[in-house]
Amino acid sequence: MLGNWSIIKYFTPKNILDLVLVYLLIFGTLVWIKNTYVYKLVRGLLIVFLVYFLSAILQLTTLNWLMEKLSTVFILLLIIIFQPELRRFLERLGTGKLFTPLIRQGEGSGVVIIRQLLKAIDHLSKEKIGALIVIESSTNLSEYLESGVPVNGSITSDLLVALFWQNNPTHDGAVIIRENKIAAAGCLLPLTETKISDRRLGTRHRAALGLSEQSDSLILIVSEESGVISIAENGQLTRYITREALETRLFSLYKDRSPMAFKDWFGLNVIKNKEVDKKDAETSS
Repeated sequence: MLGNWSIIKYFTPKNILDLVLVYLLIFGTLVWIKNTYVYKLVRGLLIVFLVYFLSAILQLTTLNWLMEKLSTVFILLLIIIFQPELRRFLERLGTGKLFTPLIRQGEGSGVVIIRQLLKAIDHLSKEKIGALIVIESSTNLSEYLESGVPVNGSITSDLLVALFWQNNPTHDGAVIIRENKIAAAGCLLPLTETKISDRRLGTRHRAALGLSEQSDSLILIVSEESGVISIAENGQLTRYITREALETRLFSLYKDRSPMAFKDWFGLNVIKNKEVDKKDAETSS
């Protein structure tokens, strides 16, 4: 009885706040790592540390000595690999915007953005106007934003079509969307080094695939020759995307950025009502 009372006494407001903050920090870090392009790399590093741990337990002297010598190198590699993410984290922390990705928009604004994107993609595809639209996620794309023309405008179908119009100077570059705004246009993206067997795919597709290999962004491509719609994501290029498939992917993307996602930080399995999904889909069509 006395032991139970001592445990209850531990749960003071101060200690509860301490536990909640630690939980948010650990869980948020895991979610951040999972949503970044370095997820597989982190898993590889965890395997290396596991080998080091096992070598110490099993007393594998030579292997343990080698791992100890390489520990400094691993730390430097982590700093170099995560430099863009660490810089963005510190920038958000300094500006007080650390949690803005979790609460920056509501369901309504997401539906409006999806409707405008779909309308623009439909028009660009029918008119066979080449386009490259990047939707930034957790990976910072500031270095690519600097290569383009600052826009900082609302996401509208008319503006998107105008930016990719043939006579427009921004026609050949990429439009980057950041936090529900068209941040910049005419941006230059890194070309993939992966060999593409289909020779019909040009620079836009190579640039989209290249950025998808280095970030967790969602990239939409419209072919100038055929009007075919494609999606590049996580190093994979998917062609011949239908309007329905694109709409489903965009709803999935913006659903994860809604205030509902903030509740998921506390481990709550919030399931969106199917009737709301149906209503949103009818609104976007």
